[in-house]
Amino acid sequence: MIFDLTIQMYTLLVIAAFLAGLVDAIAGGGGLITLPILLLAGINPISALATNKVQGCFGAATAAYSYSRAGHVELGSQILAASIAFGAGALGALAIGMIPTEGLRLGLPIILITIALFFALKPGLTDEDKTRRISAPAFTAFFVPFIGAYDGLVGPGAGAFYMIGFVLLAGFGVLKATAHTKLLNFSSNFGSLLVFALHGAPLWGLGLSMGVAQIIGARVGSGIAMQVGVRVIKPLLVVTSTLLAGRLLWQML
Repeated sequence: MIFDLTIQMYTLLVIAAFLAGLVDAIAGGGGLITLPILLLAGINPISALATNKVQGCFGAATAAYSYSRAGHVELGSQILAASIAFGAGALGALAIGMIPTEGLRLGLPIILITIALFFALKPGLTDEDKTRRISAPAFTAFFVPFIGAYDGLVGPGAGAFYMIGFVLLAGFGVLKATAHTKLLNFSSNFGSLLVFALHGAPLWGLGLSMGVAQIIGARVGSGIAMQVGVRVIKPLLVVTSTLLAGRLLWQML
């Protein structure tokens, strides 16, 4: 199905993957860039979701490694949560046939606007840890599978939702929350990707090309986030979410 895309559109998708890797490593929500553009390219929603998973796995894995290497997260402590996210992502992907594919196009602007409003209006978002509201086991048992299933079923914004949970429920500062998000995001992405792969949905050539761009973007983005922190994470999420929501709404109208 790659041959149906023009060279210009193919190039645009690869550039979008680089930007998504950069944004996702900094703030989460890289799929908020790539999935809408995959849909705008005319790829059917199921293949767009599946291809988004292919390239997203590369970016999330690269960012997880970068944050771990810099000492911002101990990946070994997240093995249980990552396993749960993997299973939930697979279950979410299995349920994809239960929602109309056109509903994905309609739901994305709402997700984007919700994320933008949260980060624009929520006071006190800093890199300093706050009071934990629920225990770590409760967070792993209830919050992680919920977002993991969402990641498999819909996907875009899952990284931002994981981060919101770490900030609001686990009491993490924004940078620490971002670092802890990446392995979970990779796991739910990978779990859902395996389901999509069994059904032959991903466009592998396009997904792998975008994946290489994701790796580069994730390396750059994680470096920026570790240097600047919340000063770049918060406004980047607000701006990208708002612009993409506007673009999708304009296309619908």
